[in-house]
Amino acid sequence: MRPVSPLLFLTLLAVNAGSILPGAAEVENRVQKVWAREGSSALLPCYLRPRKHGKSRKQLSERTSVLWKRHGASAPQELHVVLEVEYSGLRKTALPMRPRVSVLDSALRNGNFSLCINPVRSDDVGLYEAQVTYNKEIRSCRVELGVVTVKLSPARPVVENEPLLLSCNSSHHARLMETCWFHNGHPVLTSGASCSLHGAVYIHRTTVSDSGSWHCQLRYADNEIVSATYNLQILGFDGLTNPVVYAAAGSAADLPCTLNYLPSAFGIHVVKAHWSHFAGGHLQNWSILQNQSNRSFPLHLPVVGLGDAGRYCCAVTVGNKMLRRDMTLAVITVTPGIQGPVSEGSHLLLTCGLTHPQGHEHFQWKHLSFASADKKSTVATSHNLKDSQVRTGRILEIPQVSQKDVGIWECSVYGPEGRLGAVEYGLQITGAQVSSPPTIFSGQVTFGLMLTLFFLLMVCVLALGMQKRAHLPASFPALERIAAVTLPKEMEENEKETNQQTEC
Repeated sequence: MRPVSPLLFLTLLAVNAGSILPGAAEVENRVQKVWAREGSSALLPCYLRPRKHGKSRKQLSERTSVLWKRHGASAPQELHVVLEVEYSGLRKTALPMRPRVSVLDSALRNGNFSLCINPVRSDDVGLYEAQVTYNKEIRSCRVELGVVTVKLSPARPVVENEPLLLSCNSSHHARLMETCWFHNGHPVLTSGASCSLHGAVYIHRTTVSDSGSWHCQLRYADNEIVSATYNLQILGFDGLTNPVVYAAAGSAADLPCTLNYLPSAFGIHVVKAHWSHFAGGHLQNWSILQNQSNRSFPLHLPVVGLGDAGRYCCAVTVGNKMLRRDMTLAVITVTPGIQGPVSEGSHLLLTCGLTHPQGHEHFQWKHLSFASADKKSTVATSHNLKDSQVRTGRILEIPQVSQKDVGIWECSVYGPEGRLGAVEYGLQITGAQVSSPPTIFSGQVTFGLMLTLFFLLMVCVLALGMQKRAHLPASFPALERIAAVTLPKEMEENEKETNQQTEC
């Protein structure tokens, strides 16, 4: 059995012989019985169906008046005026009931003289009589109002985790035989049975699930059955009890603290919220928040570290009552097996850590991105995400680190409800970089070769010039010998310079 809660909208449900529906009862002297829940509205029916005189409804309303009176509780013969509507439309209302009683003008024109009482009080119990004057006819309605009272202890607002006693009784004078309770249409067992004599339901510790429709049914010795429905609303928190928030180390985290109803729905306009966190033997407190039109009081942590993990408490003061919600912040971390730079070809272990595990979590690793060969920045693409291999387990093992392992590795934490959180680790490696091959021809070697070619060209030009001169026929062989001796020496010197630069 689940307890009840604090917001009420009780619907009157119980009636006996008489009908409450409009148009069901003709003005007559028989007494009708109407039951209404205390705090709700009651309709005392009275309808006029005149004899056929060929009159129109408009003529009916022109010369019609109604006077509602109430019989005294101690002296039934005494009549006290409740409400009077004269021919002219002038209304007179008794001072004690002035703001709570009314009849509808449009209903009067249609022959409906029913009296509405809103809200009903326990002292409204009694016999009511309406005198309807139509032309020269006077006809009357007699209605007995009974009140059903549903009480909450403690009074509203009912907050979760506090005890609650729900009782039901009525103004009927006969002996009560049994009381039956129903919650959302299902029988509620009290002392092992669905019905009991005392008629009360006790909830040791209320929860939000105790909210809803509570229906009590009272059976009396004279076979009178009276019932009432109470819509119970329990003020508490949205979401799970003792929730766990998962956040990656270095990221931001928001701890929720949201009420399931606006406090203003209970007539409360001043709300205070206070956060506390016990860590390292010290109690950390955050300033109290005040909000009159909101029901959410989250705590924002800009950067989460291992020292922020642990238990938090959100205390919300609503009126003179306090609601508390405990929650846990679990921080996700990645610890590499190699501290410092990771060399290419080394054996690497990445361990995904979780503070305050609940026992149902499991881990998945995924390679999200890689380092582009022609870009310094790490780039993630949808192709990478699609083709990346998912590896399960808390520890990720890379037997031999290579360039394809460079980039962002993500460790995700999953639970029965799905993904709970994730943390990322950027892997960068250091290794032997392949240097570009040395240039064969340096600037000095190129200059030497060009100088040699220029010298040979000049020798050839001189040789041709000498050959044309007839008086110098023997000079050409001499030039050839000079060129043959000079050119190898020049080539040898250039080759030595090239070898020296290559060694450097």
